[in-house]
Amino acid sequence: MRTLALTTCTLLLPLAASAQQPQTNRFQLQRTETGIVRLDTETGAMTLCRDENGTLTCRMQPDERAAYEQELDRLAKRVTALEERLSHTPPDALKALPSDAEVDRSLSIMEKFMRRFMAIVGEFADEREANKPQPDRT
Repeated sequence: MRTLALTTCTLLLPLAASAQQPQTNRFQLQRTETGIVRLDTETGAMTLCRDENGTLTCRMQPDERAAYEQELDRLAKRVTALEERLSHTPPDALKALPSDAEVDRSLSIMEKFMRRFMAIVGEFADEREANKPQPDRT
């Protein structure tokens, strides 16, 4: 326990000293007698990690696990509520994809708009060229 408290202090001192500087690395790792402590410098959350056969394995702490489970429960309830709402929606209320004729008509309108717009832009460009002073070639 004393090692963990000492490690915590060791990890938090550089964090407090660099509080005014922008953070480039979110996580800091500190080796301890029993493994590695990973500190999330944005949230302050600490995770204990172990080096098992050359692979760093980190496990959530009980308070992190509880928050994780609460978020999963909240999302599961939200999905259930959305599915329930969707099941009560009449099928004709869901929009079908537009027909080919509707897509062609929409593209025709857009093409007509773009051609007119580009013509207007061209007129402005021509007008600017005409108003430019001509160089004296004498």
